[in-house]
Parts: sequence; structure tokens; C-alpha cells
Amino acid sequence: MADQPLWHGRFEVSPAETLMKFTESLSFDQKLWRDDIAGSKAHVKGLVHAQIISKSEGESILSALETVYQEFASNKFEFVQSDEDIHTAIERRVTQIAGDTGAKLHTGRSRNDQVATALRLWCKRELANIAKLTLELCDVFNKRANEFGWGSDGVYLPGYTHMQHAQPVLLAHHFAAHAWSMLRDVDRLTQTIERLDVSPLGAGALAGSSLPLDADFVANELGFARRFNNSLDAVSDRDFVAEALFDLAMIGIHLSRIGEEWVMWTTQEFGFAVLDDAYATGSSMLPQKKNADIAELARGKSGRLIGNLTGLLATLKAMPLAYNRDLQEDKEPLFDSVNQVGLALQALAGMIATAKINAPAMKSAADSELLGATDLAEWLVARGMPFREAHAHVGALVSKSIRDSVKLSQLVAVDKKLGPDAVSLLNPGVGVARRTTKGGSGPVPGVAQASELNAALTVMNARVASLNNARPN
Repeated sequence: MADQPLWHGRFEVSPAETLMKFTESLSFDQKLWRDDIAGSKAHVKGLVHAQIISKSEGESILSALETVYQEFASNKFEFVQSDEDIHTAIERRVTQIAGDTGAKLHTGRSRNDQVATALRLWCKRELANIAKLTLELCDVFNKRANEFGWGSDGVYLPGYTHMQHAQPVLLAHHFAAHAWSMLRDVDRLTQTIERLDVSPLGAGALAGSSLPLDADFVANELGFARRFNNSLDAVSDRDFVAEALFDLAMIGIHLSRIGEEWVMWTTQEFGFAVLDDAYATGSSMLPQKKNADIAELARGKSGRLIGNLTGLLATLKAMPLAYNRDLQEDKEPLFDSVNQVGLALQALAGMIATAKINAPAMKSAADSELLGATDLAEWLVARGMPFREAHAHVGALVSKSIRDSVKLSQLVAVDKKLGPDAVSLLNPGVGVARRTTKGGSGPVPGVAQASELNAALTVMNARVASLNNARPN
């Protein structure tokens, strides 16, 4: 009996070895052991509550489940060949410990609602952890922004569009841009957790049960916000996995953009930053090399995260109601994305927190007179010239400066529409100081933004801390 799958009763022969190898999920769904045990404990309490099993029977099964929990926690749990997945393995072991009483564990339950319950519990916990790690990276950006200053004496660098020098911006403003984008990631994660906070337990295989189960009771036992509304939907819904994979892929894309910048910033050509030795790698052949492998892998793994999302969407697109074994394919991409994003967030946080910023190199690049061209055009606009005319006028001066190898300031000084009064607009640091638009890169809006970012981080930290993500036990 112990070597037979739990569904063996319908069949007259043992399953083929190839069937078992192809259909097993134990090799990856072991991650769900604590969540399956938590779900099973709540289910047993629900059976006692509904008087389907006696209190003493419930206590016996709960004791067996606790023994299994301790075996897993101490790495002493032993699997057998017939264990298809973590759920059947745990039930098989409980039955071994509690005997015939243990066989009542699965009363009123299907693996369909059992798996969905465990996966939702896992997602609640692990996505909350990803949200926490994302906030920690946001905090690194915020601290470094404050370190390099929001005021008129703050460090600044060239801002880019189309990877061409555009206008000088405060380094604090640049760092804060990444923090704001990642706060949106945390917001998405918290909303995903709120939407997936639904207990499927009691939905059975697809239609519920004829037994007097109390789905609200077990939902409350497990700390879910509510129970399912439709049993067909409850066992077939993997929207929450797709949402989680999108959230993780979006974080990965943001990390990829950050990685791309740091790959460039740490080149000799840019020279904007130097990585701490603890967060850089070398070359097996080239002794002089110091490589930004963390940044490169953050960039590279984004494709993997996108692939995990699109793979699941392709699996889900033609799924008839209700449960189909195809849904087994939801876990590997989810587990992989959570793992990779978690590692990337921690590695990048350490890399950015410890890197040395070359402020003189940044300022030197941003002090090119050409980056003041927009200020010249806006100076003309403030004196009544239509912007398109001002744009064309300054553009012609820039073209002449480049063509004739003449400093733009020299041309501005003798220009009839600009003249000596406008030359000061091209002085180092002036362009940064002139930005006054709320949310823009300048000392005045910068002070306000610093306060807004601190407030947003405080609110989001409280929101993540309040998530109902207690670890099941």
C-alpha cells in the first residue's frame, strides 16, 4: 500500500514508470511543505468543527502533522518512490503515523483545492518578502540621494535622452527616479497579495462537497481575508500566479535598467563610479579587469523573468474549466522568478550601497556648454520669443559652435538676441539650479521631493509590514 499512489483504487495495475517520472512534481514542489501542512491543519480543524470527525481523531491527525512538520524542519523526512508530489508525501506519512485515523485527513478535500491553498499561502509569504527586499533597495537609493545632496551644492551629472547628453540633473534626482519606480513595484505586489488572499479550501475537486464543510471557518484559520465564491473558479484560477510573475518581471525590468546604467557608469569611458571589490568580479585571463557582473546579470536575467511570465500565459490561454494537470506548470516559473528577483535585489542593494561615486567626472561631463542650450532657448522665451523660433535660433548657434570648433559661450556673447547677459546660463551648475518645476531636478523642488520620498517610503513600509503574511506552522 505504501508504494502505491493515493489514487490507486480505481486501477488494476500499477502506474508505468514513465508516467510517474513525467507527471511527478515532487522535485520542485517540496517548497510548499510548510504551506501544505498549514492547510492540512486548518482542514482537520474544520472537519472537527463540522463534526465530520471526532475531536480525538482530529487531535491524532494534528499530532501526526506536527510530527511531519518537525521531520521536515530537521531535514529528517524520508520520501518514497510513490510520492508524486509534496501533498501526497505528507498525507502518506500522516497515515503511517496515525494509522486508519490518518486516512481521514483527505475527507472532503481534493488535491485541486489543496494545492491551490498551499500555493496561495506560499505566495502571500514570499511576495511580501520580495516587497520588503524591494523597499530595502529603495532605501539604498534614498540614502545615497541624501548623501550626494538635493541642494545647490549637490552632485550633478548629465541627464540623457536617446543616450545623448540632454540636461544636467542632480544625482539625488537620478537615484530618486529609481526609488519611485520601485515603489510602484511594491504597490503592485501588495495589491496582488490582497487579491490572492482568498481560501480555495472547501472547493474540492471542482464542485464543493456534500459534507457540511465550513469554508469560512478554515479560511479564518489560515488567515485568509475571505473564502472562494465559486468552486470551479477556485481550483482553476491561476490569475494570481500570472500577476505575481508580471510583478516580478516588472521588477526585473527595472533592475535591468539599473544594471545597464551601472555597467556603463563603471567603464573607463564613463568613469562615474567604482565598485567595491566585494561586489565586483575579475577575469580569468585579464589581470586588470574589474567587472560589474551583478549589474550584467540583473540585465541578463530580465529575459528569463519575462519568459517565465509568457510561458505561463501560454499555458493558461486555452484552459477549460476546471482543473487540468497543465496547471502543474505554474510552480517552476513562479519559484524561479521569486528566487532570482530576491537574489538580484539583495546583490544590487549591496553593490550600489558600497560603490564609490566619482563626482568630479560626473560634473565635468555635465558642465559641457551644450547642455545649457535649452536654458538659452527658455531665456529667449521669457523675453517674448515663441519657443519654436527660440529653439531654431539656439540650434543654429549650437551647429555653428560644433562646425567651427568655437565655444558656444563666445557665440552667445556676440549674438544680438542673446548677448553677454545670457552667457552666465552656460556656467557650471547653473542649469541644475534653474530647474524649479515641481518634481523637477533642482534644489527647490529637490528639497520637496526628498520629503515626499521619505514620506512615501514610510507609508509603503507600514503597508508591507501590515500584510497578513504570517508564516504557517
